[in-house]
Amino acid sequence: MMHELSEQEIIRRQSLDELRKLGIDPYPAPLYPVNAYAADIKANFEKHPENYTEVCLAGRLMSRRIMGKASFAELKDSSGRIQIYLNRDEICPGEDKELYNTVFKRLLDLGDFIGVKGYVFKTQVGEISVHVKELVLLSKSLRPLPVVKTDSEGNVYDAFSDPELRYRMRYVDLVVNEHVKETFLKRTRMINSIREFLNAQGALEVDTPVLQSIPGGAAARPFITHHNALDIPLYLRIANELYLKRLVVGGFDWVYEFSRNFRNEGMDRTHNPEFTILEFYVAYKDYFWMMEQTERLLEKVCLDVNGTTEIPVGDKIISFKAPFRRVTLYDAILEHTGIDISNMGEADLREVCKKLHIETDASMGRGKLIDEIFSEACEKHFIQPTFIIDYPIEMSPLTKKHRSKEGLVERFELMVNGKEIANAYSELNDPIDQYERFLEQVKLMERGDDEAMFIDHDFIRAMEFGMPPMSGIGIGIDRLAMLMTNQSTIQEVLFFPQMRPEK
Repeated sequence: MMHELSEQEIIRRQSLDELRKLGIDPYPAPLYPVNAYAADIKANFEKHPENYTEVCLAGRLMSRRIMGKASFAELKDSSGRIQIYLNRDEICPGEDKELYNTVFKRLLDLGDFIGVKGYVFKTQVGEISVHVKELVLLSKSLRPLPVVKTDSEGNVYDAFSDPELRYRMRYVDLVVNEHVKETFLKRTRMINSIREFLNAQGALEVDTPVLQSIPGGAAARPFITHHNALDIPLYLRIANELYLKRLVVGGFDWVYEFSRNFRNEGMDRTHNPEFTILEFYVAYKDYFWMMEQTERLLEKVCLDVNGTTEIPVGDKIISFKAPFRRVTLYDAILEHTGIDISNMGEADLREVCKKLHIETDASMGRGKLIDEIFSEACEKHFIQPTFIIDYPIEMSPLTKKHRSKEGLVERFELMVNGKEIANAYSELNDPIDQYERFLEQVKLMERGDDEAMFIDHDFIRAMEFGMPPMSGIGIGIDRLAMLMTNQSTIQEVLFFPQMRPEK
């Protein structure tokens, strides 16, 4: 249903009709010979003015100051903003001045896409501008953009700042809030930096299924869908781990994937149901090697994105300079609760949770209880990058048993600014042990744990053909982007975060 038009929207549609009556197509064919961009002109004109005698730009009309026969306006392209200057007699050299008097002065609106050709010059007040010789309309906008104003003292008025509107209409947010685009450019630089790091070492980027018959590789509640042709239920992947491990079985020593995953769980400042994780798996390596690689990777990323290893995150400065601190999980809990849980069973752990005012339910086994204690009582204290290492076996169904510590596995989580950024193991490659661990997960599922893992029989079969020793890691790309861009909510680093339907 068409929404009720505002007065401005009615006027813009009337302008659209008038343009068509004048024989001007408000949505012409898309080819336009752009050869210059605002940012490039501003950066290089004074050094090489000879390169800017014939420029062609396209972008949105963002402001306009009409002064009789001459006008100044502002054009915004994908690189930034630049002033343009128009003289009526130059863009309309003949007797017919309608293009200027009617079209530019009255029928064009702020937000319209225009194309201009001309040359670059510097005004008397020193502003680099484009002297327009030719102007065309490329696309008529039918809704007005928010007009954000800043006074001489830096006060901002009518800001487009409501999160509900910004996330729902990201296309408007990107146009009117200049800093938002930089956040997403940094996110892309971050991902490119990671790819460079991995590709330089011979890692192979791969794709694995998003629709899976078994939602494996993590402890999470999946989204369920139905495949009509096969008449079977399928799950949106919660992780790509088990497929990447199959590829290592198949003979690829180092594989990685930027995986879009889906978990049917809560939403908050650091959780979105749809999110991106980098996972990679490397044959013949262990979790000690993986810690060193993670330090090297994140140090490089921080330098590539921000030019320094020390970055502001809220009111703190976080250093990604290697090496990072290492603390065992049991020591971390002892450090921040004063309680040694290393030899406790399920009943004692429930008493600890009660003492710490942590809610529990009957579905939680020993591993889930320890996870809750660490999450609620300890996570928030680890601000600087810290590897939490050596987890209880109950918390890690896919992880190799510790080579020297009974009851533990070779696993680490990287904590930064009080949140988990990465999770890594020396991977379990004993198929019999793996099957027994899956059976323990089934028991938890029968107790009501809706995040317990399914048994993936095909994955067990792959392991039985022989899986080399390996190490693997998952790095939360969205949370890492939050750190690299100094954002406090995950919604700020997702172009289109999930939202309730619009009323």
